[in-house]
Amino acid sequence: EQGATAAASPAEVADQADIIISMIPDDQALEAVAVGPQGIFESAGQETIYIDMSTVSPATSARIGATAEKRGVRYLRAPVSGSTESAIAAALTILVSGPEDAFDQCRGIFEKLGQKVFHVGPGDQARYLKLLVNMMVGITSAMTAEALVFGERGGIDWDLMIDMINNSVVASPLIGFKIQLLKKRDFAPAFTAAQMSKDFDLALDTGRNLDIPMPLTALVRQLYGAMKATGKGELDYFGLLAQMEEMAGIKS
Repeated sequence: EQGATAAASPAEVADQADIIISMIPDDQALEAVAVGPQGIFESAGQETIYIDMSTVSPATSARIGATAEKRGVRYLRAPVSGSTESAIAAALTILVSGPEDAFDQCRGIFEKLGQKVFHVGPGDQARYLKLLVNMMVGITSAMTAEALVFGERGGIDWDLMIDMINNSVVASPLIGFKIQLLKKRDFAPAFTAAQMSKDFDLALDTGRNLDIPMPLTALVRQLYGAMKATGKGELDYFGLLAQMEEMAGIKS
């Protein structure tokens, strides 16, 4: 009804389209779609632009990039930042890296999908940027949860405490965005703890390969692991608050 045409394989898509977009769950899926049997690169031509909007490791993305270069395919890495609601409203932030001429050609597509679009480099810089943003988001949520449990145990009024934090020197757009959900303890998922765990694993694997010390990321990853182990993996990542309350013996 909307004019889409079904294809039997990624290769068939590449045979019929000059610009191809994928958004898939993990490294293995990206390799299967791009370079696997009946993958995009089996039939992509030198005029093809391949845009991948997944969150995957820089190492896997670099391998895809090397194959793309050999085949003359212009490969754009374009992971996104934002919630489900942002995607529905076409208000995502899109981080793009890869050939600048391909980016310029596809800018109109990105502007249809997102509110803010950045070209951040010629290679896999967008992959690193997406992971570091999610690292900071996850670590901020852990810091916030720990502080709120501390204040809760101290007898501070819940809403007053959250409002005070949101009007202090540690206020941030992230806390402001989540403030009403925190007050209501509404952890319906916009981005799950399991998804955050996966992104932390990608960051930690990358850091290990590059000999980058990442102690905070490693510690917070254990807390998200505890959420998964106690049946909270499908809650929003800010559901870490419930996990911290449980660990402190507080029943919300």
